[in-house]
Amino acid sequence: MTRQIPPEITMVPRVTMLPAGTALWRCHRTRYPATGFKSVAAHTLFGGSRFDCTAEDRYPYLYATREPTTALAEVFLRSMDFDPVVGARLVPWAQASRYTLAQVVTTTELTFVSLRTEEDLAAVCQTSWLLDCEPDDYPRTRYWAQELRRQAKEAHGLLWQSRRHRPREALVLFGDRCDSVPLHSEPLVSHDLATLAGVDAANRLLAPLRAAIVPPEPAD
Repeated sequence: MTRQIPPEITMVPRVTMLPAGTALWRCHRTRYPATGFKSVAAHTLFGGSRFDCTAEDRYPYLYATREPTTALAEVFLRSMDFDPVVGARLVPWAQASRYTLAQVVTTTELTFVSLRTEEDLAAVCQTSWLLDCEPDDYPRTRYWAQELRRQAKEAHGLLWQSRRHRPREALVLFGDRCDSVPLHSEPLVSHDLATLAGVDAANRLLAPLRAAIVPPEPAD
């Protein structure tokens, strides 16, 4: 565990690049565009996600993944137990129907602080705690994100192993570090989870994780 305050030293973050044209995936609220950054600051102590901005360091942010299954897992499989009868994680359709699974593509080369290995984490005086801790510690992880931004001023975001789909990768982009349009969407590569076709596509991806979105009951 490394719940300590960042040490007062100059760190040497290890970085990785994603070239222009890299396909990423997002499971996003349908009412917002797939390429839309969120700018609402998380409360300093309550709510929010792991690397959201706060009032102390405001920046637009966007979470994405390298694979579509990872995007679904990051949104729907948080603290999700296996049903004791069917032995699967069952996502209510009422929850899933608010989302769309969509592919986006980078329009420029992007640089990320890599947090994928123990060596990467040690380079910034951290351990897997930064990526695996529970939401009660998110105020601390957000504070660490601010420190990583300060130590790696050229980085466009952070990249790590998804806690819910290891060893696949998840990332957060910092909108204030990116060009005005760092991503474009692929309108033909998306699945509206409010539709049966979208649920079918998502469930094919989730099946190896013993998870499924429960489709709505057919109309009489």
